[in-house]
Amino acid sequence: MLDDSLLDLPDALARADRHGLLRGAAEAGARVRTALRHATEAGVTELSPEGRPRAVLIAGSGAAATGTADLIGALAGAAAPVVRLTPTGVAPAAGALRWTLPGWAGPVDLLLIATTEGSEPGLALLAEQAYRRGCTVVAVAPGRSPLSEAVGAARGLLVPMATAPSGQYAPNGPQTPTGERAPNTEGPEGEGTLVAGSGALWALLVPLLVLLDRAGLLTAPAETLQRVADRLDRTAERCGPAIATYSNPAKTLAAELADSLPLIWTEGTAAAPAGRRFAAVLAELTGRPALAAELPEALPAHGALLAGDLAGGESDPDDFFRDRTEDGQALRARIVLLRDRPAGGLTAAPAARELAIGHDTPISELEPEEGSELEALAELIAVTDFATLYLTLAGATPA
Repeated sequence: MLDDSLLDLPDALARADRHGLLRGAAEAGARVRTALRHATEAGVTELSPEGRPRAVLIAGSGAAATGTADLIGALAGAAAPVVRLTPTGVAPAAGALRWTLPGWAGPVDLLLIATTEGSEPGLALLAEQAYRRGCTVVAVAPGRSPLSEAVGAARGLLVPMATAPSGQYAPNGPQTPTGERAPNTEGPEGEGTLVAGSGALWALLVPLLVLLDRAGLLTAPAETLQRVADRLDRTAERCGPAIATYSNPAKTLAAELADSLPLIWTEGTAAAPAGRRFAAVLAELTGRPALAAELPEALPAHGALLAGDLAGGESDPDDFFRDRTEDGQALRARIVLLRDRPAGGLTAAPAARELAIGHDTPISELEPEEGSELEALAELIAVTDFATLYLTLAGATPA
């Protein structure tokens, strides 16, 4: 059950947030800026690729790496095939995963490796395999790691992963003893505390966006990425723990999703990967099942769910005299509609709302402010990440 009262008690949220998850989410904008600087210092912005790669292969471990592959695939569109390499077994090291290049991969293909750890033997072996095949290798990983050595041996390019700056300003976050905001005390090498979450996603994603922009596969100039960082900062201010639920879109969404099965329906290029990420982090952090689908396919795909036991209303309204105190809270479907600019200006949102009303199913809607596709993506990810964290910290679990 969700403790609604906890949402408007910043001190209580801070005590519950033993791993600094809210701070990590608030520092996503800072992580974008640091990652952009690391990419520049690594020489990515000066690259002059000779034509586009035939295909982009992406490998990595953890949720952040998985999300990176999904986002790049959505943003690249039809410019070049984007193939996520999934582990196919175990590597020679005990308990290690193994990644393998497809048989057709060769000198005209680009291998991207993204990891927050850099110690996976399987990724080091993948870099070696790519070198033997003639693939170009680019990795984003911790600078001092076994993977960095393997990428160097494969004559690849390594961009050190941006960590969260020590003492970095976080909207509505830690203050000095005098009550002033903590200053940015980032060291000369950008060292700091690495906090898992959306910050890790952007730390991996930004250098690869810069690279693919240089290769002509998508549009992500430095100016756009700076605006993404600004959008993340503004969203963190709107969604911070000090902002009351009634004016905080993330807390509002968290309260609406209490005891619900989220059906995440998306419309628009940026909304689709944001919705899939939302479902993944809900499952990972809260243990709450969630289903994501794109409109208009979501309507027939989830229509049967809305007509069954998960639909709104009581499952047995005639049993007035049953002892409800002994009943567990029933899990009911709730639609979460994430919208960006739909293709061709056509929208299936009215049909989605009509279906929800027809099945007595509540619906929550999120739509980003005007801006580029990357800015819209950043805002949707930030709001849903904060909502997931509030659900986690307030003790929300499926009934």
